[in-house]
Amino acid sequence: MKLFMSPLTRLRATMPGHIPNPLMATYYSQRAGAEGASVIITEATNISKTAGGYYSEPGIYTEEQEAGWKEIINAVHLKGSEIWCQLWHVGRVSHTSLQPKGSPPVSSTNTPCSNSVPINSSMERVPCSIPRALETGEMPELIESYRQSAIRAKSAGFDGVEIHGANGYLLEQFLRSGINDRSDLYGGSLENRLRLCLEVTEVVCEVWGPSRVGYRVSPISGDVNKDRGEPNMLETYGALADNLAQMNLAFLDVLESFTVRERDPSLDEICFRLRQSFNGDGSSRKYIAGGGYTWPKGKEALESGRCDAVMFGRLFLANPDLAFRLENNLPLNEPDRNTFYGGNEKGYTDYKRWSESFAK
Repeated sequence: MKLFMSPLTRLRATMPGHIPNPLMATYYSQRAGAEGASVIITEATNISKTAGGYYSEPGIYTEEQEAGWKEIINAVHLKGSEIWCQLWHVGRVSHTSLQPKGSPPVSSTNTPCSNSVPINSSMERVPCSIPRALETGEMPELIESYRQSAIRAKSAGFDGVEIHGANGYLLEQFLRSGINDRSDLYGGSLENRLRLCLEVTEVVCEVWGPSRVGYRVSPISGDVNKDRGEPNMLETYGALADNLAQMNLAFLDVLESFTVRERDPSLDEICFRLRQSFNGDGSSRKYIAGGGYTWPKGKEALESGRCDAVMFGRLFLANPDLAFRLENNLPLNEPDRNTFYGGNEKGYTDYKRWSESFAK
């Protein structure tokens, strides 16, 4: 059984420095192998010093971070699985205390979001700071930071990269007309709002080749950013999918729902449009669905042809041997929400495999 593990923010990197560590290597390797995920997408990973918005999230922009990831990658590869790095810039979903020299976070806009972010090891949350809209002349440097992080990810030994264009973070802050209030080449028309997403994808593909690049979107799902309106979802995300298909990316990762609540009927039309745009021509490009899927709902989506693969997140969080459990129709561990973010091995590497549950 070939399963994909969704990117899951866990906030266990070593601070200062946002450095991946041995505990993270244990976590990822536990979920790799024949009983786990065939392909793992890492938690969201900062592309630069200004990209972060959460305490103890990992990065991929320094030598120390690259070295930390190498240990994790080696551990996953020893289990026979692939691991792809999710490249992330939070944009305005941040706080000045998390930015270099206390600078305001950057975005497409000067308008703050209504979220809060954890700023210390206690996971104390504070409201996001007022952002600073990037100048047009700063865009090449931003795009170059994506290129450099993609180069480091390749040097570390990852099998590919996924560009995080979802959940109200930076790329979506440029894409969505409800956030982007610019009047330059990166704002206004849909063509202009697409520009940063596509320029970032182009430079990452130059490093990796399109067959090793994926892109994540979340057209409707609930998320970390509650004020991210877009009145023309179908047109906006359809155009993005059209352009990504022309680039011939490996996959489009669509976060269809953020929880296991009932599926929003309005989502079906958008998801059908994305699938038709991205691989309706019968190409090898994959439409991967994710977001709160149970195994029965995932099987139904696969068997109906609504998607090419399903990502599982929280099920993998609590069940390192998820593939084995699903294949054998075994009960699943329940995830402990209190340990999702920050902390130590509790709720991270101490979930038992089925075989361990009965060990004497």
